[in-house]
Amino acid sequence: MWKVTEDVLLPIATGAGILGTGGGGNPYIGQLRARQAIRKHGPVTVLSPEELPDDARVVCVGGIGAPTVGIEKVRDLQSYYALRAIEDYTGEKATALISNEIGGSNSVEPLIPAAMAGLPVVDADGMGRAFPEFQMKTFFVYGVPCCPMAVADEKGNSVIIRETITPYWAERLARATTVQMGCVACYAVAPMTAEQVRRTAIPNTLSLARDLGAAVQLAQANGDDPLEAILATCPGRILFSGKVVDLDRRTTAGFARGSVTIDGLDSFGGKRMVIDFQNENLIARLDGTIVCTVPDLICAVATDLGEPVTTELMRYGLRVTILAFPAPALWTTPEGLATAGPGAFGYETDYIPLEL
Repeated sequence: MWKVTEDVLLPIATGAGILGTGGGGNPYIGQLRARQAIRKHGPVTVLSPEELPDDARVVCVGGIGAPTVGIEKVRDLQSYYALRAIEDYTGEKATALISNEIGGSNSVEPLIPAAMAGLPVVDADGMGRAFPEFQMKTFFVYGVPCCPMAVADEKGNSVIIRETITPYWAERLARATTVQMGCVACYAVAPMTAEQVRRTAIPNTLSLARDLGAAVQLAQANGDDPLEAILATCPGRILFSGKVVDLDRRTTAGFARGSVTIDGLDSFGGKRMVIDFQNENLIARLDGTIVCTVPDLICAVATDLGEPVTTELMRYGLRVTILAFPAPALWTTPEGLATAGPGAFGYETDYIPLEL
């Protein structure tokens, strides 16, 4: 058990921005919104899955929409509205909240309604990274119902999706609703049990984000290499380092889609990396050869500072280093790969686990 106070928000946002593989919403905006809620309502208690009471009712909350829109149309209290809407519909009160993903602003999204409602959050999430689509959660892959769910906007509108035939259909209906809400909304899913959380969630991800961000801050303060600090905290490897020379980014159907081209510098001089993204980085090609794919994490950070560079902030001329981390084990099963492997995004390539 630990508490999220104002001074912990920056390292959480920095670490979650790295783990978010380019997506999950802008981490800076997310931490500002969470800081406002904590400043007004007080710190939020964080519980490990094992610390949950057996009769806990855990609601997953998160943001949905295009990150490119989220930096212009900043979310307000949608996650709180969505929480209240699902509680009213199901007749069950949440006893704890959990993040849908440990990426970007979505990592701190549960802190806002948690602070307002006086609830704890769970040190876990449904992805261990960020993914662009609602159905891409370990909760649903391993049998937790995806509906009913509530989708809410900043105006106070809320929509209940009572039942769908598959989690994919929940994504389609929620995405269509989000587009009508201006491409930025929040959602809440009917409560899970403590057993379901322990069995299907990726554990200890909020504390991992905190520790990653703290490692980056300490390295910056001491003049050390922040990239080494990141890899010492979360084992992975450097895929590439260079300068952004081309960017194709468009907002369509509620997603930010496109690719970024990076020309190598220093030891990567003369080489080129192209990364495809759909909100999050999906496929990395080095000189035309695929070197990393989802569900492994492909993360862009500023080369000098080690701070995350999300897809909506990527631009020409940035010096970035591409880090890769192995996917959580729950994603590398046949069931996990069917939901969030390369084929789920339309790529005709097999998943090849990252070698460290």
